[in-house]
Amino acid sequence: MAIITLTSDWGTSDYYAAAVKGVILSQLPNANIVEISHDIAPFNIVQAGFTLHNCYRNFPEGTIHIIAVEAIESDKCPHVVVKARGQYFISTDNGIFSHILDGDFEEAVYIDVEQDTDFFTFATRDRFAKVAVMIAKGEPLSNIGAKREKLNDGGSFCAIVKNNVIEGIVMHIDSYDNLITNISRELFEQVGKGRAFTIKVKGDLYTIDEISECYDDVDPLDPVALFGTHGYLEIALNHAKMASLWGIELRSTIQVVFN
Repeated sequence: MAIITLTSDWGTSDYYAAAVKGVILSQLPNANIVEISHDIAPFNIVQAGFTLHNCYRNFPEGTIHIIAVEAIESDKCPHVVVKARGQYFISTDNGIFSHILDGDFEEAVYIDVEQDTDFFTFATRDRFAKVAVMIAKGEPLSNIGAKREKLNDGGSFCAIVKNNVIEGIVMHIDSYDNLITNISRELFEQVGKGRAFTIKVKGDLYTIDEISECYDDVDPLDPVALFGTHGYLEIALNHAKMASLWGIELRSTIQVVFN
């Protein structure tokens, strides 16, 4: 049974996801379609990449991932299929693979498959779904298109280090309004070397000076900083919505200043 996942910025109020699922199921009635998220911020390939980066390894080999974020094709950003860790990723090569796979992949091909319609605004339904079915039915990637040797670089999650300061950004806000930064535990420990520190949110307006193991290490409504299972510095309010209450948005600056 084929496992096909969907990740998009469509939301759930429109017909888009249902249309794609219908195309797949009409050709693969037994397909197991997993909707990872349709709540990616519009056109935000960093957030989409972060989401997939933190869950695709939990799927079995052979899983096919359809990614519908910035799906419009151009000469610079073609439609591609990428194989990595025995799984398949169908998307536009818009830099998203830097965030999903850290640039590490086994094989990539251009999608040279005709659409079944004359419209070019819904590639996920008219092209990506068709390619996913081809892969699920055992078609080799060479039947889908020519090899693509290099994928577009969309940057990385890495924060910047300036002297004794790590400067990062909020790269994801989860459904609890917790802030997930691009400051990794590895970088934090490498720069900090056990020194005391201050985490600054919105300049000097909000500060935290310790790392906790879990949210309940602090009292309800108090701020907490910890490293989540994703490996990045996470900042939250215990039992409250930090992003909303503190006025934090995606790409807001977060600093860690070491003494």
